[in-house]
Amino acid sequence: MRVLIADSGSTKCDWQLLDASGKELMEFHTMGFNPYFHSADKVQEVMSAHADVDAIKEGVTHVFFYGAGSSSAALCTVIEEGLQRVFNQAKVTVDHDLVGAAYSTYDGRPGITCIIGTGSNSCHFNGSNVSEEVPALAYILGDEASGSWHGKKLLAAKLYHHLPAEIEADFDATYGLSKNDIIDHVYLKEDPNVFLASFMTFIGKHKEEPLFKAWLSEGFRAFLDVHVKCFAGWSSEPVHFIGSVAYHFQEELRAECAKDGIEVGQIIKKPIDGLAAYHMKHILPQVES
Repeated sequence: MRVLIADSGSTKCDWQLLDASGKELMEFHTMGFNPYFHSADKVQEVMSAHADVDAIKEGVTHVFFYGAGSSSAALCTVIEEGLQRVFNQAKVTVDHDLVGAAYSTYDGRPGITCIIGTGSNSCHFNGSNVSEEVPALAYILGDEASGSWHGKKLLAAKLYHHLPAEIEADFDATYGLSKNDIIDHVYLKEDPNVFLASFMTFIGKHKEEPLFKAWLSEGFRAFLDVHVKCFAGWSSEPVHFIGSVAYHFQEELRAECAKDGIEVGQIIKKPIDGLAAYHMKHILPQVES
């Protein structure tokens, strides 16, 4: 038995290959796959062209994929179909990235798990069931505190000439983007959410700028109010965070959590290691029985 586990955001997907004992045989990375933006053909194209995938695909018996956007049976089917074409001898299971996040942070206690990366979302896991209280509305209507949320703030401020002069000068020197370039990327090109989120590096560089500090506080406050306080146990259970924005801006995130007395659990950049451990302990014994 060889098990391939994937944790996919909209930007990047981490893959880990395990043998029957749980030993890691390989780890590699691809672009992220989101069924809102990518077809089964795209999944097949990218995976088929990857050298590591080509080397292992014949021996893989199980694929567990947890991805952003895979939130319904129809959406999961898009990713599943693309993967099944590549791993044609394996049983392929696709589920939401929230489920993967909940599995990866589970410490034996019921808790709330949040994703704040390119996008944002949350769920509750009691050890048996993963549940949501509010939907993820993606980068146009939702994704509070995420990279795409902050990217919109930054680009709007840039185009409205609301950035401090030295910050705007550094933005122009770093990216060299015209107004038309920005509009084309956001409204006409593929993966606008990933484009928006790419500016978190710039925000991180200048995070002591009062305007950016205010955005970070506003974003995390909005996220907690919408995606954490919706759960009945938010004030008494641990709240875990996963994703690049939560990880790199955890000082600001912890400060907002402290205002509400929220017990912060784990803050991790990517959940693939915890996800693999959970499968070996809880999922694969059921598969084999």
